[in-house]
Amino acid sequence: MFDILMYLFENYVHGETELLVDEGDLTKELTRAGFHQSEIIKALNWLERLGELQDKDVPYLRDHNQHSFRIYTEKEMDKLDVESRGFLLFLEQIKVLSVETREIVIDRVMELDDSCLGLDDLKWVILMVLFNAPGHKSAYEQMEDLVFEQPDGRLHS
Repeated sequence: MFDILMYLFENYVHGETELLVDEGDLTKELTRAGFHQSEIIKALNWLERLGELQDKDVPYLRDHNQHSFRIYTEKEMDKLDVESRGFLLFLEQIKVLSVETREIVIDRVMELDDSCLGLDDLKWVILMVLFNAPGHKSAYEQMEDLVFEQPDGRLHS
């Protein structure tokens, strides 16, 4: 399922191609690209749920303290290793992620089939969430820089 999400993101977001509105046409295209029907349905449902989370006023996201401390459940810790959880905290500290977008990222990660998600995959999920989150263009651009920036090996100029 994650491969389908990556395919859609890379081809339609970064490829600047207009996303097909018709789910049937999109399903046919994904099938032609070699993806299985069951995985296509899961990926499209994942994206639909992402949209619902961002459109809805979710009580646990509305009443929060911006200086909150996130305690992960055992299942979340199984899915997100220490490095990934640390990266999420780092993104909150530099204001790329808000409490709301962090929770949406965690929700979307938990719905992926992979038992443990690597840091690189987590970065793509974060990009997908921020791209689809209204009012988070600046955060998306910062995250894009973090994902695509190639360090030149120098610590300072």
